[in-house]
Amino acid sequence: MALDYDTVVAQVSNLMVVPSTDANFQTFFPGCISYAENRIYREMDLAYVQVTDASAAVSSGDRNFTLPITSSNAYSGTYITVDNLNIITPAGTLSSAGSRVPLTPVSREFIDITYPSGQVATGTPEFYAIASMNTATDQIILGPSPDGPYYAEVVGIQRPNALSSANSSTVLTQYLPDLFIAACMVFASGYMRDFGAQTDNPGMSQSWETQYKTLSQSAQVEQARAKFESEGWTSQQPSPLATPKRV
Repeated sequence: MALDYDTVVAQVSNLMVVPSTDANFQTFFPGCISYAENRIYREMDLAYVQVTDASAAVSSGDRNFTLPITSSNAYSGTYITVDNLNIITPAGTLSSAGSRVPLTPVSREFIDITYPSGQVATGTPEFYAIASMNTATDQIILGPSPDGPYYAEVVGIQRPNALSSANSSTVLTQYLPDLFIAACMVFASGYMRDFGAQTDNPGMSQSWETQYKTLSQSAQVEQARAKFESEGWTSQQPSPLATPKRV
């Protein structure tokens, strides 16, 4: 069953046996959401959070390209990782009408050595390297420098906007609600001082950590199937009996 902000509040407060109207609970709860979301997003390579943006163009003669930031109701607009980068040819053509030229990720040193004069050695870019990744200017460098204003199609991971009263649903509450609640309760164990041997319930944190890891394993399999990264690079459920393994 999918959850929303109100049902998450209700379930966590019920499991903690703390009224949701309690002032301390209301202070604690945003940190609980932050812990659960960040942990799941970092530990799991979710297909749900992959975003494609082809709205920005590179500049002719300039090897620097700032990744587009297109905030929406669901995503922050800032890339955490870049999985693929395609140049759309011919120059000035939108992704819906042009042809994709996949770029190869390399080190910055490779581009500096191979294309030392960015203003002279121009052409259709073939390589890219990460120059900086921060919330202000996520920037990459291209080699060779573009010889025209090509549109760049960026495929990568973005953080969904956090769950809140103003943003009542996220991919985690929709598709991984049980895992999300378990992660919340790991954090809640610390809030309730049940995180060690001399607490009222010393096993609480470990129990929820075990539950989280159990749910995470099944979610990882589901994500591998969604991305055709399951057994034999298929979308099939891994089989403990089938031999030989799929190829």
